[in-house]
Amino acid sequence: MAPVARSFTRLASQATPRASTVRAATSSTSCRAFTRENFQTPFRRSYASGPSANGGYASARYLLGALALAGGGGAYYFSQGEELSKSKKPAKEAVSSASSPSSPSSGAFTPNKDAYQKVYNAIAERLEEKDDYDDGSYGPVIVRLAWHCSGTYDKDTQTGGSNGATMRFAPEGDHGANAGLKAARDFLEPVKHLWTLAGVCAIQEMQGPVIPWRPGRSDRDASMCTPDGRLPDGAKEQSHLRAIFGRMGFDDREIVALSGAHALGRCHTDRSGFDGPWSFSPTVMSNDYFRLLVDQKWNFRKWDGPKQYQDLASKSLMMLPTDMALIKDKEFKKHVERYAADDKAFFAEFREVVMKLLELGVPFQSRPEDRMELKPLSSE
Repeated sequence: MAPVARSFTRLASQATPRASTVRAATSSTSCRAFTRENFQTPFRRSYASGPSANGGYASARYLLGALALAGGGGAYYFSQGEELSKSKKPAKEAVSSASSPSSPSSGAFTPNKDAYQKVYNAIAERLEEKDDYDDGSYGPVIVRLAWHCSGTYDKDTQTGGSNGATMRFAPEGDHGANAGLKAARDFLEPVKHLWTLAGVCAIQEMQGPVIPWRPGRSDRDASMCTPDGRLPDGAKEQSHLRAIFGRMGFDDREIVALSGAHALGRCHTDRSGFDGPWSFSPTVMSNDYFRLLVDQKWNFRKWDGPKQYQDLASKSLMMLPTDMALIKDKEFKKHVERYAADDKAFFAEFREVVMKLLELGVPFQSRPEDRMELKPLSSE
């Protein structure tokens, strides 16, 4: 990994809090009468639109660049929670628990929860500062990056997953399912390959649940890129979903819970070929995706693009064949209906399944109880 110019000392010294943003509450009431307002979660963006009074934006730039950690054994770098040593130690030996303090005898700085919170805050500040992407937020595309770098895992061969950050390389970065993710990777370039931590940050800052997270993955080279075809194809249906997610080790309930992330973001004709958002609030995490699936009528969209569905009432929302499969299949549908009726149940189960997803294939040296919950800035 290329060295980063600024030191961790600068990261710590430049960190400043920012003005708080309001964390909107989502409603668990299932709406039966359809209007845009019924499904418009309060506050289109979960970020303040202006800079903080204390110059937090400038501090975020310093924070994002300050990932080089000076220690007695050499320079250590954050890499999605891994501390890679330039000493003679192998990479695996250089990985240490982020919740543990530095050993006085080693002289090496070991990032702890406070250090990761600073990095989290820097990502959140950057999300707030840069609002020149879809619907005013890079949040949804960062969630997609975290999911796609993790969702290549194969439990039988124990290959893929976020370990290695192999989407940095062709051919994996050029796989069709990863079209458009260069925008997210470029956005996160100042923090290098902290993609899953960034995904946690994006979910939480968009009013989603707090996701327990821990460091531990290692960098790998292009030879470890996964083959194409391991991620879902939106044009297919339930058997495809079970095959793709089953390969990762997910059951029906977990498949539906993960699908709830489609409350965020939108499709693009120049990427997937599909077009449009799934919900009226595509930068706010909620259970609206499930409510819309259950409560609204969906017809095929008449257009020149691939097969997709359009809501009958507003004609401004879309669903993919894989989305509609969740209400066509009775085993999937029972979970859709449960999440549509109870946003707290959805958030609780979404939290656990995202944590599982982001850890797939990572050779942790830490324990599950070492997972940390980083504080959302949007809750302050």
